Parts: sequence; C-alpha cells; structure tokens
Amino acid sequence: MSSLRLLASAARRATTHVAYARRGYAEISDKLKLSLALPHKAIFSSQDVVQVNIPAESGDMGILSSHVPSIEPLRPGVVEVVEDSGSQKWFVSGGFATVHPNNRLTINVVEAAPLEDFSIEAIRANLQEANKVAAGSGSEADKMEAQIEAEVYEALQHALAK
Repeated sequence: MSSLRLLASAARRATTHVAYARRGYAEISDKLKLSLALPHKAIFSSQDVVQVNIPAESGDMGILSSHVPSIEPLRPGVVEVVEDSGSQKWFVSGGFATVHPNNRLTINVVEAAPLEDFSIEAIRANLQEANKVAAGSGSEADKMEAQIEAEVYEALQHALAK
C-alpha cells in the first residue's frame, strides 16, 4: 500500500510542475483572393474581395473567407463579386469554381460579360429564335445546340429580371 501511495503522490506532483504551452492560431483574413479567368483574359487576378456568389450546379452559393476547400461546376448564371466599394455582376455561361485553402478562389469560365452589357429585348428575341430551331426539323446537332442556347438565354433573362 505504501508504494501505491508513493506513486500516486509522485503523479500528483509531476502534473503540477508541467508547463502548459499556449496554442497559437494563424491570423484569419476577412478577405478572399479572387481569380476569375477566361481562356483569353483574366478579369480578376488575385484581387481581394469580401464575398463571391456563384451559380453552382448544386445551387447558388455564397463564398466568404475561410470557406471549406471544394470544386464546384457552374451552370449558366450570375457571378456576383462583392467588394468593400460595392458589387459587380458577371453573367457566365458555365465553368468551374475552385475554393483553395488560404482564402483563395479560382473561377474558370468559357464566357463572361458584365450583366449591364445585355439588352432584355435582344435576349427575348434570341430566346424565341433558339426555341424555334430546337423545336424545328433540323439536324439533331442543330437542335441540341439550340437547346443549349435556349438554356443560356433563359438563365440570362432570369438574371436580368432580378
């Protein structure tokens, strides 16, 4: 029994003399570094932004700093870039968004244009034409291409209606 008490007493003394180290945390940035690239040019190149809203295939997403890393396919829709000075909206035809560690977001798209560059009247006319071709008696390739055009015009029309 006395040896057990001796061990217990030694264990209590040993734990009282252990110095606990404080854990340090990395600094958390409230900004996200955005790169938005087309095949022929970069719209944003590692620019600090507050938030980016994307039209992911799984649904619309808002991405802030410290977002979990992920890869999201994009459907035709609006990418909204929120900065301290305001926001910019870009219509994209599709692509991929990659959220990297360390607050970096890369968006690669085939086509993108500022939302204000579009005319609702032109979109309606082009949508009607695309629907006509898709429902017509042309080749299967022409019909499929017209169906894709119609989907993009519908997404663009919806984006401008907001």
